[in-house]
Amino acid sequence: MTELTAYIKEKLLSAGADLVGIGSLTELPSNVRCGLPVGISVAVKYPKDIIRGISEGPTKEYHEYYDLLNEKLDKLVSLGADALKVLGYQAVPQTREYVRQFTTGNISMLPHKTVATHAGLGWIGKCALLVTEDYGSMIRISSILADAPLDTAAPINESKCGACNICTNACPAGAITGKNWDVNVYRDEFYDADACSRTAKARSKAAFGLEVSLCGKCIEVCPYTRRYLKSE
Repeated sequence: MTELTAYIKEKLLSAGADLVGIGSLTELPSNVRCGLPVGISVAVKYPKDIIRGISEGPTKEYHEYYDLLNEKLDKLVSLGADALKVLGYQAVPQTREYVRQFTTGNISMLPHKTVATHAGLGWIGKCALLVTEDYGSMIRISSILADAPLDTAAPINESKCGACNICTNACPAGAITGKNWDVNVYRDEFYDADACSRTAKARSKAAFGLEVSLCGKCIEVCPYTRRYLKSE
């Protein structure tokens, strides 16, 4: 690992990131990555008790942590981008405000999940969330685009979910088809985002009075999430 790569990873991890991965984005269209060749994926995990608490439905605490982790990620990617800029490199933190400028409907121009798979952090599950070996899908993610000469990981180009259909069967919206993701499969082929959003809003309103697109059932039942929840 180069000194610069170690420096950036350590800076982000010491500031509160739980996972940091770096990937080459050069195979993606230049316009979606601001002409920058490298993506840095940053993940922070939910507390275990928050995810355990949504087994019967979304909670107010889950909603609050969703916002808290997103705020934390904005600060982390801004910190990482600033550190690279000070060293003379170009860097764009994909904060929520930045991403909103380039989002149509519920699809962003360069999803954080795409950066994460290119950075080797995980794969896209049948529920269209990033799944990681360490924490399952009980994470929030963000990303930085840069031109710094950083070491890049091998990308993950296909699902590791295999024949597992736990999230498919548990989804209250019936939004998950059970088809496995790979880099050549469009999201709409295995996941109905509109159905998920409608049901999540109804469930959150019934549970804590706010109509927000938060459910979390697929996160809570994922075997990789459950494995982490059982760990010390």
